[in-house]
Amino acid sequence: MTDLMPILGYHHIEFYVGNAKQAAHYYRTAFGFTPVAYAGPETGVRDRACWVLAQGDIRFVFTAGLGPDHDVVRHQRDHGDGVKDVAFAVPDAEEAFRMAIERGAQPYREPEIISDDHGKVTVSAIKAYGETIHSFVDAAGYSGAYLPGYAALGPDAESAGTKTALTAQPGEGVGIEVVDHIVANVELGRMDDWVDFYAGVMGFTQLVHYDDEAIKTEYSALMSKVLWDGVGRIKLPINEPARGKRKSQIEEYLDYYHAPGVQHLALATADIVATVEALRANGVRFMRVPDTYYADVRGRLDWSAIDEDLDALADQNILIDADDEGYLLQIFSEPVQDRPTVFFEIIERHGSRGFGEGNFKALFEAIEREQDVRGNL
Repeated sequence: MTDLMPILGYHHIEFYVGNAKQAAHYYRTAFGFTPVAYAGPETGVRDRACWVLAQGDIRFVFTAGLGPDHDVVRHQRDHGDGVKDVAFAVPDAEEAFRMAIERGAQPYREPEIISDDHGKVTVSAIKAYGETIHSFVDAAGYSGAYLPGYAALGPDAESAGTKTALTAQPGEGVGIEVVDHIVANVELGRMDDWVDFYAGVMGFTQLVHYDDEAIKTEYSALMSKVLWDGVGRIKLPINEPARGKRKSQIEEYLDYYHAPGVQHLALATADIVATVEALRANGVRFMRVPDTYYADVRGRLDWSAIDEDLDALADQNILIDADDEGYLLQIFSEPVQDRPTVFFEIIERHGSRGFGEGNFKALFEAIEREQDVRGNL
């Protein structure tokens, strides 16, 4: 990535949902996030409710509209619960916006300075695939819980200007630390357009390309290119469907989301076995590969450079893959809403910058089994 638009990392991921309070409760109890900030009628915001949750360096925002004509309500009606904003922390949100528009991006939010007693923040945003946006957030000098206009939450939090204390119990963290990558699904024939967008507008470069020979099963296939910032803070794989005998997972997503959008978010942990055990105990369900996968992987990989207990991985159905740089461990949840759209990946990296190419076939067959149960294969 060029120095013309430096990006410091992900600032937050905002989901538009049907019920923000219930979504916040789910991500607290199932994924271990802690509520840290809130905006809504109790804080003087009349048209929406927003709950902000954090774990490690990850910040999720769940926003619901409070009236039938609100754009968040319309968005949720069309797409179901899904990611609206993949927001980046930047040193200068006004300059990032100016550079992006100059390079061909479409504006979504003009640069705006917002402030409260904790300082000021500059925010701007551009349009991306489908109805997804990218906000640029410069909050380096801000000491509040999230952004101006949000009240801090906690077991004993009392928010100035509100009639009642806003309290929230912390989640029991499950060990997830950072967002590793965020995957987009786009229509057939549009992958290269969005590769060009991120290269031309954001200065990203291509890390890896998977064609439809690498990612296929007997029935379906897809193609993927991974864009990154050159240092690994931001990695954005972009998928498009490939023609196959039956409907691919990308086509199923597009059918239900009714637009391109975020397919899954990969969350990194330093101990994937412990994290997955905790998530399962909290009720999170994961896609399963057959037991024969572990006999295959025992012979496929060079275990002299891998410090893992395969039996422990098999017990939790965790996948493993290796390349010249090291290895990685990964597992994928089932969709976390009724529509078969957004899901999560839990990943632990040991040197490898890859995405588990050796696991693609087993993973996609697992996804196809779920599609078949839904009648969508």
